[in-house]
Amino acid sequence: MKLNSNIRQTFRVAKIELSSMFYSPVAWLVLIIFALLIGYDYANVFDSQLRAQSLGSGLWNVSSAIYNSWMTGILKPILRNLYLYIPLITMGLMSREYQSGSIKLLYSSPVKNSSIIFGKYLAMMCYGAALMSIIGLNVLFSWLTVENFQISMLLVGMLGIYLLILAYSAIGLFMSTLTAYQVVAAVGTLAVLAVLNFIGDVGQGIDFVRDITFWLSIYGRSISFIEGLLPSADVMYFLIVIGLFLSLSVLKLNTEKKIMSLRTKILKYSTIIVTALLLGYLTSLPEAKLYYDGTYTKSNTLSPESQEVMEKLTQPLTITTYVNILAPDYFAGLPFNRNWDFERFERYVRFKPDIKMKYVYYYHHASNPDLDAQYPNMTDEERAKALCKISDLNFKMFKSPEEIDKVVDLSGEGYQFVRIAEQKDGKKAFLRLFNDNQRHPRETEITAMLKRFVAKAPMVAFSTGYGSRSINNYGGRGFYLFAKDLWFRYSLLNQGFDTREIDLDHEKVSDDISVLVISDLREPLSEKALANVKDFMARGGDMVILGEYGRSENMNELTASLGVRFSDGVLACPNELGSPVVLRTTYTEEAVEKHSTFARMRDFGYGVSVPSSLALDYSDVKDFEVYPVLETGDKAWVEYETKDLVDGDFICNAEAGEKEGVYATLIYLRRKVGDKEQRIVISGDSDFITNEEFGLSRPGMEVNNIEIISGSFRWLSDDVFPIDTERIAAIDNHIDLSPGWRFWIKLFFMVLFPLSLAISGIFIIYRRQRK
Repeated sequence: MKLNSNIRQTFRVAKIELSSMFYSPVAWLVLIIFALLIGYDYANVFDSQLRAQSLGSGLWNVSSAIYNSWMTGILKPILRNLYLYIPLITMGLMSREYQSGSIKLLYSSPVKNSSIIFGKYLAMMCYGAALMSIIGLNVLFSWLTVENFQISMLLVGMLGIYLLILAYSAIGLFMSTLTAYQVVAAVGTLAVLAVLNFIGDVGQGIDFVRDITFWLSIYGRSISFIEGLLPSADVMYFLIVIGLFLSLSVLKLNTEKKIMSLRTKILKYSTIIVTALLLGYLTSLPEAKLYYDGTYTKSNTLSPESQEVMEKLTQPLTITTYVNILAPDYFAGLPFNRNWDFERFERYVRFKPDIKMKYVYYYHHASNPDLDAQYPNMTDEERAKALCKISDLNFKMFKSPEEIDKVVDLSGEGYQFVRIAEQKDGKKAFLRLFNDNQRHPRETEITAMLKRFVAKAPMVAFSTGYGSRSINNYGGRGFYLFAKDLWFRYSLLNQGFDTREIDLDHEKVSDDISVLVISDLREPLSEKALANVKDFMARGGDMVILGEYGRSENMNELTASLGVRFSDGVLACPNELGSPVVLRTTYTEEAVEKHSTFARMRDFGYGVSVPSSLALDYSDVKDFEVYPVLETGDKAWVEYETKDLVDGDFICNAEAGEKEGVYATLIYLRRKVGDKEQRIVISGDSDFITNEEFGLSRPGMEVNNIEIISGSFRWLSDDVFPIDTERIAAIDNHIDLSPGWRFWIKLFFMVLFPLSLAISGIFIIYRRQRK
């Protein structure tokens, strides 16, 4: 009975507060402004999508484009501005009672202090729901008009915004209990919200303080919701913050209604705060976290292949980040950035909570041209001390070059920013930063590193001599970048492979070699080398054979047993923007059907550039299943007469045997050899994967040569490496409206709906004043 009485009192207080709230112009003004801003953003974004569709542009992931895209999404700006609205409503919740003197009546009534606080908070929950209904209106319209609209993602996003409103409301209610002045309560609420937004940057250099202040920070807590991810830790954060400030509000009223000693007050306030922090700590533990991904594509979750790797990681794993203050990018690993750095691996910790993150700080000479220019006349130690002073770091936390060399050998990494993952059994794998705009590894590279613990890294051996391209050649014609560059994201080494060179005259191609690469034979292979290669082929070894213009005779000797022949002339095709021997090849239908990577590239409009390629004739292939992967357009021909590839005139001369048509430049062969499936890649060109080709921009050509490497080596490794992180494609790619709706959508959301709110508010307030 007592509980029911308290509930009735709570609802009675809430009803009175709601009546007072909606008879106030401020509440209606906030609703109208909120509706105007959201309506303006929504109508413009929806209009741009509808206009693009009417112009024939293909839409993609419309739900995200409208609501959570960084460029056009309308929900993230709401988070930035929400703190401006709530204090205007909460500032009078209790201050008005103090100012009017009605608080004395409440104290003398049988209404409990908890019922007063919870009743007023319930009113704010209703007002927050009114704000959310404005967002819900356009979400409903999108759900009815966008094909396969991602409603679950939007419901998660709306929950995140609503929880933020409730947290702000609880804070505003508490601040209102502290003063009789509404303006002071509003300013105080803004101050507390500012503190909670920026406290995450406080004490980040101190281990114990870092975790507390980072957890207290409210900044960005709703971002994951908006992106469609529902994390239990963030839900609990909001609930704890709400409970904390509501408890403080009730305690504040109790201390005024009852006489308490200062010691008792401090003890009770401290108990509430410590309890909230303890709950926050417990719910933030990796083992206690739960997640729900509301996106159709599961974009907030590891890809299925990555999840499979995580399931196979049974041993405890420690990832140690070695931070050299004299190397570029050291800033990302400093103590005050650790929590942000940890978020790069949070998706992995979700599936393996026992992953431990460690950091080791040191200084050692490393390649850093910017630092050399900034401190040209300093020793390494002096530079380290100068950087410590700038970043307010304790120099004593950094190990000296001698000390770090005793701990770990990082010379092979050039003493750059690097992470080493290590299992309990001592097995290690490296994870690096890369020389591109993103710098940090993505899921593909992280999973490739972790997969080394559960799958053997395929060894790719590159033949040396005979003019073959070298993986140690940094020059334009070398293979260093794609084969072994430590800081090139797409190198085989960073995608899960091991690489080395092999001298076919002095070393047998052993079974531990997964793929043998032979390229650009300027000289014919010796009998011994050729026999070595044929023996490897006969055992079912996988190969990559790369031809080049002027090497046909030598290459044909190698591929004769396969039934593949390289053309004597170079492929040519008219090209107004460049050389006629630099062709843009496209993926064949067979390649697109068999390989999702190539299908994706063709859908994006990308081909592959091949400079001075030979045509491949595979009509005599008998023992293999063979299909072309790359082919020219139908205007290409094999040029036999012109030998000068720079200044020569390229004209298709039928009398010389030159004929326009479609020619294959890269083919796949496979067959069963015993219980093994042998796979061979043959290309008419070696230049398409050189260091130079990756750095060139081909005018008028939409090409991506990296994916042909990734796709080919994934095929060669039987889909083990590189990691495929692709998810199912978005299906909300169409709006079921004609272009004529654009005007009416803008009219309704920008004008009619906000106007209807204004009229409703004026009518209700006017009736109230007449009564």
